Amino acid sequence: MSPPDHSDGTVTPLRRPPIRQSTLVRSSREHTFGVFVDTIGDWWPLQPYSLGGERVRAVAFDRREGGRIHETWADGTEVTWGHLLAWQPSERFVMTWEATPVTTEVELTFRALGPALTKVDVEHRGWEQLTAEQFAAATTAGGGYSAGWAAILAALAAAADPERSSP
Repeated sequence: MSPPDHSDGTVTPLRRPPIRQSTLVRSSREHTFGVFVDTIGDWWPLQPYSLGGERVRAVAFDRREGGRIHETWADGTEVTWGHLLAWQPSERFVMTWEATPVTTEVELTFRALGPALTKVDVEHRGWEQLTAEQFAAATTAGGGYSAGWAAILAALAAAADPERSSP
């Protein structure tokens, strides 16, 4: 196969694959989804995965299509993480991700593998919208978003597992 001929001035769009991470959670799909959405401010590793760091006092979902996901700081400032593009409770949600220099998109799906076992998948896409410098900063510093999503899913798995999260 020969490379594309761009003598006419056309440019082949840049393709950057989405970041994909998965985890298994030892709880029902409904419980896992509920933990993610209802108690995100309790288990999400706000240090370093927030915009306000130590100032963050809460994280909340407006539980509807078009709703916001946002953090609230100690002084009452609200900072938006994104907006819900799709909302299917217990199954999936898709949101804009506004913590990157250009808005990207995150999809989380929750699939029951058994009565007390759920597979959670995250796909973070839209990287082609960032410049090369922005993309490098988002995907390399501290392991980038790939390492970040792995850490976040691990925290979710621990929080949603009834045996690990009970006193």
